Amino acid sequence: MQRVVVIGGGATGSGILRDLTMRGIPAVLVEQGDLVHGTSSRYHGLLHSGGRYAVKDPESARECATENAILRRIAPFAVEPCGGIFLQLAQDDPGYADRWVTACQKAGVPTERIDIEQLRREEPGISPDAVAAYRVPDASVDGFRLIAGNVAAAEALGGRTLTYRRVTGLLKDGPRVTGVQLINERTGEEETMEADLVINAAGAWTGQIAAMAGIHLDLVADRGVLLVYHGRLTSQVINRLRPPGNGDIFVPAGTVTLLGTTATPVASPDNLEIPAAEVAALLRQGADLLPAAATARVLRAFAGVRPLFKAKGDGANTRDLPRTYQIVDHSAEHGVAGLISIVGGKLTTYREMAEKAVDVAAAHLGVTAPCRTALEPILPPPDVDVVRRVQVQVGAAQATYLLDRHPAGLADLAKELEAPLGTEVICECEQVTRGELLVVARSLPQPSLSDIRRRTRLGMGTCQGAYCGYRAAFTLAEAGLAEPAAAPALMLDLQEERWRGVSAALPGPELRGAELTYALYAGLFGGMKP
Repeated sequence: MQRVVVIGGGATGSGILRDLTMRGIPAVLVEQGDLVHGTSSRYHGLLHSGGRYAVKDPESARECATENAILRRIAPFAVEPCGGIFLQLAQDDPGYADRWVTACQKAGVPTERIDIEQLRREEPGISPDAVAAYRVPDASVDGFRLIAGNVAAAEALGGRTLTYRRVTGLLKDGPRVTGVQLINERTGEEETMEADLVINAAGAWTGQIAAMAGIHLDLVADRGVLLVYHGRLTSQVINRLRPPGNGDIFVPAGTVTLLGTTATPVASPDNLEIPAAEVAALLRQGADLLPAAATARVLRAFAGVRPLFKAKGDGANTRDLPRTYQIVDHSAEHGVAGLISIVGGKLTTYREMAEKAVDVAAAHLGVTAPCRTALEPILPPPDVDVVRRVQVQVGAAQATYLLDRHPAGLADLAKELEAPLGTEVICECEQVTRGELLVVARSLPQPSLSDIRRRTRLGMGTCQGAYCGYRAAFTLAEAGLAEPAAAPALMLDLQEERWRGVSAALPGPELRGAELTYALYAGLFGGMKP
């Protein structure tokens, strides 16, 4: 029997697993899909300074400001400290800027007014209507890397993770939750797992898990649509200096730029539809900040669902709901022992959310060890000799990217890169090599190209998997990591996932790219449709 089962393989769940294991509490994490399957991979990639919420939600702003500084220190492999700008346009309320600056000061968000002409030299693409600008410590954060790092750190201390395990029910002994019922989504096998305590960190699905214990949580599933642009339209995060709304954040992330986001309440957290009207609105609204956004190449669109906690008296407009979080101890709140839920919050504040949840869990378990997650780096520094081996194979610049993508598995990666054909490039857009592909595939029980994509960025560049998809599938078959007969299914799975995002952004170059992908796969593989 486990002491604790954590439900949810996103940022909060992985942070909880790390915190539990650091306090010496045995734990296992279960996730219905792959790690980073849900909201933690479906957002704009912004490590918030707190500036966005300073006026309307000062508590969230304070949380973001504090955790921003902590994450830069403990997770450098996942954070690009690109900085951020809040940009006021001529048509925006001139009085809002003064209120915003005052609110930032109260919330502990550093701001610095900068000369608009200086900013134009730094960011020549900003709107000619810009009249004022302020610097804030925004950054870009990679949710895939962050969660992989937390999981690796926890596993090094004895924690376990089980992916593709969907919770179908909670085990109960009278009013007490004693574990979880699972189904293995890959095999169809049913499993049970007993535990002293279950922590419900299922994000947008938290309400569904609580309902299995007969508990109603007033959560709102708030869908946001985002666009991914080819290349970096800006070197810094660009926010619009006005009350939070749609299409008012550009985030440079790796080789692309993300524009977000919309806010639409939906009935189910599985509703990831991408309405054409929302895509058109984002293009129009984003062009107010960066005029080139109206005509720049859009690689894809995607959607994620925010789990917002609706307290008594909150209105129906999801933009007005607070972005802070709540820890719900169901033994105190609902008379159901053995279950704790975390609702609301943001990826930026995941570590604090995990700390507060584990504080409650530790009290129930009689554990007095304090939280150390803000004090210690998530992962130790890499071995210098291993870094040199990687640099010899791929060069210093590419080695830096690999170090960030695989900070916990660099030794295995070095070995694969040194093998024959290890440095053969499978994905040109993101420079994914055969060695990187294989070391990731061998770490997964049943590798799919979508699972590998989340860990390497395979297929996330300009061609959206058109060329690298079939190379990757054949490489897995050649290495004995997939049956040769399964290669078409592997490719189709990746192309179907990529098609959902590409099809929402088809006008212009993407339509021609989609036609090329179809011709490629139809010609090579006997009519297989992407």
